[in-house]
Amino acid sequence: MQSPLELQIITLPDNPGVYQYYDKDGKILYVGKAKNLKKRVSSYFNKIHDTAKTNVLVKKIVTIKHIVVPTETDALLLENNLIKTLQPRYNVLLRDDKTYPWICIKKEPFSRIFSTRNMIKDGSEYFGPYTSFKTVHTILDLIKELYPLRTCNYDLSESNINSGKFKVCLEYHIGNCKGPCEGLEPLEEYQKQVNAIREILKGNFKESLKDFKKLMNTYAQNLQFEEAQKIKEKIEVLENYQSKSTIINPKITNIDVFSIVSDESAAFVNFLQISHGSIIRSHTLEMKKKLDESDEELLELAIVELRERFQLLSKEIIVPFEMDLGENIKITVPQLGDKKQILDLSIRNAKFYRIEQLKQLQIVDPDRHVNRIMAQMQKDLRLPSEPRHIECFDNSNIQGTNPVAACVVFKDGKPSKKDYRHFNVKTVEGPNDFASMTEIVYRRYKRLLDEKEPLPQLIIIDGGKGQLSAALKSIDDLGLRGKVAIIGIAKRLEELFYPGDSIPLYLDKKSETLKVIQHLRNEAHRFGITFHRDKRSKSALNSSVESIPGIGEKTMTTLIQHFKSVKRLKLATEKEISAVVGVSKAKKIVDFYHNNQS
Repeated sequence: MQSPLELQIITLPDNPGVYQYYDKDGKILYVGKAKNLKKRVSSYFNKIHDTAKTNVLVKKIVTIKHIVVPTETDALLLENNLIKTLQPRYNVLLRDDKTYPWICIKKEPFSRIFSTRNMIKDGSEYFGPYTSFKTVHTILDLIKELYPLRTCNYDLSESNINSGKFKVCLEYHIGNCKGPCEGLEPLEEYQKQVNAIREILKGNFKESLKDFKKLMNTYAQNLQFEEAQKIKEKIEVLENYQSKSTIINPKITNIDVFSIVSDESAAFVNFLQISHGSIIRSHTLEMKKKLDESDEELLELAIVELRERFQLLSKEIIVPFEMDLGENIKITVPQLGDKKQILDLSIRNAKFYRIEQLKQLQIVDPDRHVNRIMAQMQKDLRLPSEPRHIECFDNSNIQGTNPVAACVVFKDGKPSKKDYRHFNVKTVEGPNDFASMTEIVYRRYKRLLDEKEPLPQLIIIDGGKGQLSAALKSIDDLGLRGKVAIIGIAKRLEELFYPGDSIPLYLDKKSETLKVIQHLRNEAHRFGITFHRDKRSKSALNSSVESIPGIGEKTMTTLIQHFKSVKRLKLATEKEISAVVGVSKAKKIVDFYHNNQS
């Protein structure tokens, strides 16, 4: 007997549409779109998913509802609207709590131009929304400098003006308005200015510059030099504002650019609007992942949301990979040229925004930052658990002399220096790094087991397959195979080697996981080299001082502690040495080095 849920799945149509999952209490869990509803919904129930969240979601589903639509594009639009309206628990939430500012050209005689956060559908034109009021104020200041428009809210109908209902205000007397309220400026002339402003708001400066230059030349020819100078200043203001826009290519016009950068918990979608060869708008949207959504799915949702939010009507969009947004939109995935440069710029903006958000997160909520890195490392390195405790080993010797090893410990992605350990290699003679690694790893974990100390979740061996195999011998001897993850890192190409796998893993050079591993490896190298140098210099000092007649072990130790090296001892004066070990012994040491030098 089939369950009610199985019956719902079997009877789903093979058409495009939107599906909705509900729990036992009738609460919405998830909204999704599909090219084929039956296949897409069935895929949730016929396999075990990689992420725990998806498996939990599937267990909670009791009821499935669906809406059939004509095309996949319609499904995408409907999905976007339902997510914003219903806000399901397991969906990426696209709506934020901001109301963005717009610039309004009011539908009225002698149109006013002002900023607003509220759109009123009365036939007025709205440009935007802009992502900051600073940009809006800059544009309105530019318009005010170029064109004298009214700021009053009078009803300047023809009958009101003719009846003499209004009087000019201070704005008229200081030259900011030409007095349309008293009929001192014709409506036709005023609307010409509004049309020019409309083009500027669209990003087209060409027509305004052409009109101003024509007017300046006319004034100059009529010897009206003061008026010509005023127009010249306006041209400079307009050109200065235009130069601040990022110029791409005058041939590229009315194109939207979208790119995405993501990690395990969030995605950042950057949007650039190109008009008349310039970038006139940039905005980055952060999307918190709820399930293991792909970049393609997230970018699709973001494009629909941003086009609706900013009322974008462009017929071509530039994206980093192929996607289907309907027949009416041309998708371009550039490989070379100006369009590729624009896409790279968008990706760079998304990356910078992500870095800024992560830095803020690290300051405001360091635990969440650590949790994110640990989760990313577990995913990248294919580990059974988060590597909260990592240990890294490195050998140091010169032609087999003074062989030592270092073990550095990182906890929660940061060095735990109190847990660092040095090792003198005891059982190996000559330059044998593999045997040294076997000895050190065995000694380290034998002691941890004997003292019942916690073992690390990850061991990193500085070296390739040979060093990793040597360490594995000790891991096997101690019965720790499968209980502790172990990998090797080769210096040359940053290759990661796993036990029993001849093909190395290559991580993205910019990934945080690789940066943590490199930090571990470099710290192990530094710590090991420092210990090796100290041991080598003490050994050299010991051998040098021991050969001096009449100088015993106690004197030797005192000299080591004070002078640190043979070179310093040789350069010291008899007076300096006598201050440490007395006049008699100082004379013996100075005479010894003087005779040997001769």
